[in-house]
Amino acid sequence: MRETPTILLVILTAATSGAATRAVDVAPYVAVDAPVVALTHVRVVDGTGAPAKEDQTVVVADGRIQAVGDAARVTAPASALVLDRSGYTVIPGLVGMHDHLYYTASISTQREPDNHIAEPGLFINETPYTAPRLSLAAGVTTMRTTGSVEPYTDLKVKARVDAGLMPGPRLDVTAPYLEGKPTPFAQMHELIDAADARRLVDFWAREGATSFKAYMNVTRDELRAAVDAAHERKLKLTAHLCSVTWKEAAELGVDDLEHGPVFTSTDFVADKKPDSCPPGRAAAASWAALDVGGPQVKGLIALLVARGVAVTSTLPVFEAMVPGRPKAQARVLEAMSPSARESYLTARAAIPLDSPATTWLAREMEFELAYVRAGGVLLAGPDPTGNGGVLPGFGDQRELELLVEAGFTPVEAIHIATENGARYLGRADIGTVAPGKRADLVLIKGDPSKDIADVEKVETVFKDGLGYDAQKLVASVRGQVGIR
Repeated sequence: MRETPTILLVILTAATSGAATRAVDVAPYVAVDAPVVALTHVRVVDGTGAPAKEDQTVVVADGRIQAVGDAARVTAPASALVLDRSGYTVIPGLVGMHDHLYYTASISTQREPDNHIAEPGLFINETPYTAPRLSLAAGVTTMRTTGSVEPYTDLKVKARVDAGLMPGPRLDVTAPYLEGKPTPFAQMHELIDAADARRLVDFWAREGATSFKAYMNVTRDELRAAVDAAHERKLKLTAHLCSVTWKEAAELGVDDLEHGPVFTSTDFVADKKPDSCPPGRAAAASWAALDVGGPQVKGLIALLVARGVAVTSTLPVFEAMVPGRPKAQARVLEAMSPSARESYLTARAAIPLDSPATTWLAREMEFELAYVRAGGVLLAGPDPTGNGGVLPGFGDQRELELLVEAGFTPVEAIHIATENGARYLGRADIGTVAPGKRADLVLIKGDPSKDIADVEKVETVFKDGLGYDAQKLVASVRGQVGIR
């Protein structure tokens, strides 16, 4: 009889052990581990969009929220670990809807002197160690990977997190990109036809992917086939488009559109050719000339709302293209590997001071506010790609701050980043602070309902009632984002 491999023995032992013996890669980061926990005298922003409630007690038992209410009325059970957190705020765990387990760590060094990317195309670094830790540390307890370049790695991370073997959010794993020709990315398959699109959806659904994403050069026939195949399995498909317009995608049944329209909607590009992506920044240039309050944009918004198409906001990745923004934070630069930091700072320095991205970002913010005010469902995520300035977790927090800059109240921004994402994913057990829900909670030192920047002051992140030390998680990846 063959011996059980050592690695398998470690996994089996960790997966079957109790709370008192957390897995070796989890235990150092656990700050609160008790069957019953009571957070007393906290402020609660419950994720529904309702105003903050002061002086509350939140009782957690066996991984679920048992009670929430006025501290004078809700009594902590005698068996509870009581944590008095006066001056702190509890919000639901963030639901990141455009996150990745990869990162553009070497974008600058891959560009040739004439600025083109040499064959076989842009190569992106997988970050299966650092991305889950940074995301969880920032308060992200559930996230959609929204595009994969190493799908088996992503699926393995999901399995390890679910088994309690590593810290990280629960994952909705998106399959490899459904991309047409020509793709600029070395790690992406190029679809042959509609049958190929259906084949890939069927294959990756069997492998364990629970979401799908169409990409910039997909054709209408390929998109239709992919949407139909996903829906037959009761799964959803989102899209970052260019060759197909937003109107066409909505009519084909797409569930979600990524990034907002200013950088991806080619609906208003003059002489747009069917199934063809216009060159350069044609989409953004066309939107710069539009009035968000005008009939063209209102018509597109009305179509999206009528069809129930969600839109995912990813403001941080576009802010990184704007001259002078964002202000470089020490925590972000310190988390990057030296080579990734050099690449990012090089790319940032190359942004021209008269870049039209300043106008584009403002127009995108206008659209997102108008879309929500018209009844649209906005989701939130950072997209840790672009020039490398957006990191997992930190970028999710920055997204909330930018939503507030766009005109949403802090409470509305938290609602977008929590309950909206949970509802899109069909997860009634997360997304708000309410009895019966999973105890996915973020304990913040401060009041983000008044100053949204306080979302950066995370002390403890509870996932299924287990409290993780945010600062220890951040410290564990310092200098490693981009290489691990």
